[in-house]
Amino acid sequence: MTDAAALPERLRLRVVALVSAVLPSVAPVPPPLRKVAGFAPARRARLGGSLIWDALGDDAFRSHAAVQVAAIPGTDDPLDVAARAWLSRDEGWQARVDAIAEALATEDARDDQGRAELGRLSAQVAALQAEVAASKADHRQELERAAADHKVLRQRLGEARSALRTAEAERDAAVAARDRAVAEADAATRTAEADVRRLRAQLDEAEAGLASQRRDARSDRDVATIRARLLLDAVVDSATGLRRELGLPAVDGVPGDAVEAELAGAAAPTSSAPATPALLDQVLALPHARLIVDGYNVTKAAWPTASLEAQRSRLVAALGPVVARSGAETTVVFDAAESTARTVMPAPRGVRVVFSPEGVIADDVIRQLVAAEPRGRVVVVVSGDRAVARDVTRGGARAVPASVLIGLVSG
Repeated sequence: MTDAAALPERLRLRVVALVSAVLPSVAPVPPPLRKVAGFAPARRARLGGSLIWDALGDDAFRSHAAVQVAAIPGTDDPLDVAARAWLSRDEGWQARVDAIAEALATEDARDDQGRAELGRLSAQVAALQAEVAASKADHRQELERAAADHKVLRQRLGEARSALRTAEAERDAAVAARDRAVAEADAATRTAEADVRRLRAQLDEAEAGLASQRRDARSDRDVATIRARLLLDAVVDSATGLRRELGLPAVDGVPGDAVEAELAGAAAPTSSAPATPALLDQVLALPHARLIVDGYNVTKAAWPTASLEAQRSRLVAALGPVVARSGAETTVVFDAAESTARTVMPAPRGVRVVFSPEGVIADDVIRQLVAAEPRGRVVVVVSGDRAVARDVTRGGARAVPASVLIGLVSG
């Protein structure tokens, strides 16, 4: 059996050369060989051969090294075959190693120096082959990476060129559009300036004509004004003289104030017309119009389910906008003949609210208010009572059904 100490020098050198070629790939690398693993393959065999041979005494390291050596293509050289067999320790390896060792021992006996040199050269060749194989693999990987980078760069270059062409086309189109817009703006500006000059000339002519017309009209108007003013002054002077000659006192209050004062009420304006809400609104808009409303007669027709207090409040509030719009003097009369209490009701500006005295119905109060008004004044009475309507019509007032006023305040 061949042991490590009995291996011929040439075979031992071949084993060291093979292991040195794959030393960086062996894992783990023994601590003494970590520095040697950083050398070039030829230097590893030459400078670290003894350390590598000592480390092969560890079966684990030798087994790992044998796996890496097996990955390197071998040759038919008996020395290479024996070195690989010694490392791998496959079945029958001892016989192969012993046979080659004996042959090497015989050759060594004949020419030890020549064989030793040949072994060293063979080891260097093996290391160089391993280094060349590793370099080829590295170069192949670098070439593949360079080809991939080149492909990516070519693709990016094509995209950049396409984007540049698109941008140049858009730029040319934008420049052309700008030039067209500038030309159109210049033409429009020249046209507008010409129009402005023409319009200014027309305006100057119109202003001159208007000034002339104003001077002529002012002259005519001054003559007419003087004539009208003379006539007006004559009428005013005549009226003033007549009033002074007759000794007429100044008028204070209205004819219905005395009756309303006795009833202690307030007032509220409204607007109405004889047949329709629109006509009633027109009549109330006449100068010094007077509106008298039969309160409960209207509220019971408009809000029959509400309480009497609610009816009064709703009617008085609804009359506020009508009175504000028309300016009619307005009085709302509520029947309180059978009641001793008199409720003080707030009312809008221009609306008066009165209650009939105890034992006097609201119809009679309305008749008194109409009778107090002078003939010729516009007086409108809102009531659905036929007798009241007949009596106030005889007194010169205009009778309007409750539905007309309801339509006016509801609209």
